[in-house]
Amino acid sequence: MAKSVLVLGLQWGDEGKGKFVDLLTEQASAVVRFQGGHNAGHTLIVGEEKTVLHLIPSGILRDNVICVIGNGVVLSAEALTDEIAMLKERGISVTDRIRISGACPLILPLHSALDQAREKAAGANAIGTTGRGIGPAYQDKVARRALRVQDLYNLDRFNEKLEALYGFHEANLSRYNVDTLDLDAMKERAKSYADLLLPFVDDVPGILDTYRRDGKRILFEGAQGTLLDVDHGTYPYVTSSNTVAGSACSGSGVGPNAIEYVLGIVKAYTTRVGEGPFPTELFDESGQILGERGHEFGATTGRERRCGWFDAVAVRRACLLNGVTGMCLTKLDVMDTLESIDICVAYELDGKRLDHMPIGADDLARCVPVYETMPGWQSKTEGETDWNKLPPNAVAYVQRLEELVGYPAHIVSTGPERSENIFKVNPFA
Repeated sequence: MAKSVLVLGLQWGDEGKGKFVDLLTEQASAVVRFQGGHNAGHTLIVGEEKTVLHLIPSGILRDNVICVIGNGVVLSAEALTDEIAMLKERGISVTDRIRISGACPLILPLHSALDQAREKAAGANAIGTTGRGIGPAYQDKVARRALRVQDLYNLDRFNEKLEALYGFHEANLSRYNVDTLDLDAMKERAKSYADLLLPFVDDVPGILDTYRRDGKRILFEGAQGTLLDVDHGTYPYVTSSNTVAGSACSGSGVGPNAIEYVLGIVKAYTTRVGEGPFPTELFDESGQILGERGHEFGATTGRERRCGWFDAVAVRRACLLNGVTGMCLTKLDVMDTLESIDICVAYELDGKRLDHMPIGADDLARCVPVYETMPGWQSKTEGETDWNKLPPNAVAYVQRLEELVGYPAHIVSTGPERSENIFKVNPFA
């Protein structure tokens, strides 16, 4: 029986992770965020109510579940404040169930200003970030100049470090013609940061170790997707953190043996938000159908997602990188009306066939997908919970994806609701 399950995305994000973190947390005692920041949105639909979370783990909708923000997360106090207020308005208990690592780097107003200015200056070469300061905050962390949550215990020392950090970034802000930020206002704001964050600070590695020793179940929640990993993704069109399974350990303070099951969430087709190569992107009626039926708009940015066919080459590499135990295939129902469906089984690059993704964005942008075509099922799968009642062509499609990727689909999602799933294997069982 798995006591620790990791849920992460196998594509460019937006695969439907939030729904399954929420669903599986019913069986867990703690859910842990371990990388990224408020640049990722997880959408949860319970009955008629839709909840979008950006920072607090998706398990917050479950009573008696502790929600942990690990050291790998870059933390915006403003975003956390807004999210707590939104949840409280809905009558959800929050403040007694959040635990935060004191080692989390803080996202400050100067980080957001830098992020937006850099994107604007890049013009046609912009990465497509959310502009929320994630990249500059991680940059400061790696350069060992970040201000962290634990620094708020001594505000005098915090302000000294803030002055030094502001001095370092001031030249860049001026170069980008950003209006001068008010240093005194940022110092004053630090007091509110301390009031908000310090009551939540706890020994995250110690908590997780105690839970494991007590036999309690832990769920680790990834943000974004594998193909956005800063090392293994379509660099430089990636996020600023490691989104692969190994990051769950370094970003929360547990050892590799703490992860007993890795659930890779993957759409039955492919989407991407922002810039970067996308070999199977569609610009025809099929792409429009996927976008409309799948309601493909970013939960964080509201930007329309680019849509394309399933890329078995990319997903196979993502499964390998993460040591996936089983996949969860989402949005099968979105494809119900399609007459035929293509699957990318390989790439062609400079006249050669590739069965793996090239490193980085430049070569991938030149790859031409090699497709295999399957018949659609043109009948309803939405809301189905019995594998044996799926249309034969839908079953054949799922099985073909399993063959091409080399990993089993343990769960198939047939709609956005908690109940609209086919469980072939329960990750916690």
